[in-house]
Amino acid sequence: MAAANVKDVAALARVSIGTVSNVLNRPEIVSPETAERVMQAIEKLGFVRNDAARQLKAGRSNAIGLVLLDGANPFFTEMATAAEDGAARAGFSVIVGNSNEKKDRESGYLNLFEEQRVRGILISPVGNVAPRLRRIRDHGIPVVLVDRTSPDSSFSSVSVDDVTGGAVAVTHLIDSGRRRIAFVGGAMSIRQVSDRLQGARIAVGMRADVSLEVITTAALVVSEGREAGRAIARRPASERPDAIFAANDLVAIGLLQGLLMEGRIAIPDQIAVIGYDDIPFADASVVALSSIRQPTRLIGETAVEILLEEADDPTLEPRHVVYQPELVIRDSSGGPAA
Repeated sequence: MAAANVKDVAALARVSIGTVSNVLNRPEIVSPETAERVMQAIEKLGFVRNDAARQLKAGRSNAIGLVLLDGANPFFTEMATAAEDGAARAGFSVIVGNSNEKKDRESGYLNLFEEQRVRGILISPVGNVAPRLRRIRDHGIPVVLVDRTSPDSSFSSVSVDDVTGGAVAVTHLIDSGRRRIAFVGGAMSIRQVSDRLQGARIAVGMRADVSLEVITTAALVVSEGREAGRAIARRPASERPDAIFAANDLVAIGLLQGLLMEGRIAIPDQIAVIGYDDIPFADASVVALSSIRQPTRLIGETAVEILLEEADDPTLEPRHVVYQPELVIRDSSGGPAA
């Protein structure tokens, strides 16, 4: 049986094709009685409109593309939910793609979103994709960077001052008496990671009696943190750090597991640990995790707001919103130094 079309709906509802189109696209100009009759015909026929054809005719979509750096990280999923909420209030939907820190997947989603003529793209990029994003913008699709600043300020961005966040985390560890600090996380090609490490180095550089060891991981996930924690726990006590700053909370939670399971290291008495993002699981981990909190929902909502403004007016100058991080102290760093 052939699928119902607009003509079938119009015939059953005893209205013109133009009236059906108005009900679907501009219902406010149609009388409630007529709109109800058309909607009953749509439901009876099981009509599904061809949104791709509508977008081709209109030259724009009611969807926003969002490319997440790591969809498994609760920070990004919460940010995506906030973006969806903000978009819905403006009458838009959000299509989410997870690059999983892989450049080829990121490129594939950018191809898809450009082909679908989305209203705009929000992206937390894996590396430097500025040339590609410029081409997309030149084709009439605005782009806003999320949880990242624009290196040359040519794109609007909504981010957190990760350099300051890194400095705040390590300053807290130093102020609690720690002197042998390790930074654990990677890859360094991810801007957020390198910025947080830069902040850590700034804080350490202000104290001649404090050292900083950098331990890279293949990804920002719990399993990588667990392996790093086990490796640290197997060291002689004199060669272990007395504090660890993890690049994000997932790595920090893995570190806690590795330290406690492998070497029964006392947290925080022997090694203090602090993470970054303050995800919902941070205070429910095996030891309540200290962390650097980001205004996650505000980031997502603000990014959508800026994107839709630029979609309506491409002549707007790029905006750069930078939020300040907040130190949250819990059990994992709150005890005495070794």
